Amino acid sequence: MRRLTALCAATAGVALVLTGCGSSDSSGDRTVTVTGTGKVQGTPDVLNADLGTEVSAADVSAAVNQANDKAKAITDAMVTAGAKREDIKTSDLSVQPTYGTDGHSISGYRATNTMHVAVRDLPKASGILSAAVQAGGNDTRINSVAFGLEDNTKLLSDARARAFDDAKSRAEQYAGLSGLKLKTVKTISENGSGATPTPMYRDTAPGAAPNINLEPGQQTVTFTVTVAWDMG
Repeated sequence: MRRLTALCAATAGVALVLTGCGSSDSSGDRTVTVTGTGKVQGTPDVLNADLGTEVSAADVSAAVNQANDKAKAITDAMVTAGAKREDIKTSDLSVQPTYGTDGHSISGYRATNTMHVAVRDLPKASGILSAAVQAGGNDTRINSVAFGLEDNTKLLSDARARAFDDAKSRAEQYAGLSGLKLKTVKTISENGSGATPTPMYRDTAPGAAPNINLEPGQQTVTFTVTVAWDMG
């Protein structure tokens, strides 16, 4: 009886395993396991923004009331500019004391009212943010703006197919180097997928309403899959 020595591939994501007894070539006693990656790009279809208002006043009630009034003005302005009211939601409310020069005496209160807005009609996105800044004035705060893919079904399907093709190409190469051919797929495992929204614009204290320039660019959808084949 002779023992077949296992061949180990040093390349990350690839496991090449040869096992068996005697001269048996039965299916399943030789396998190759490979991880493939597929990437596709698509145009974003949604803009997500976190923005709101921050005001200071001598007492809590005044600070909260002013923040609420500014938040309502910002919301109404965005709706007038084309945002859907149902796509705007409050994400954070806070009231904090402010202190005098001694660091101990309370000199007033700072209130913030932050909201999240999703803009699906991208040509209107710049106008919607500009309207928000104009309505809130110097009390407006834009915390983050990011483009994303709300419906990535087609892109994900294409990335999945590319990932499998990549895995198969790698496996065929290793099988050939071993003097074998690929046979039946043993297992398929999805390792992860998705597209990460890319921050495009950040500000903390805008002044008068700017003509906000937004470039959606391209989003990359990545998919990885691990596939094991029998070889013979």
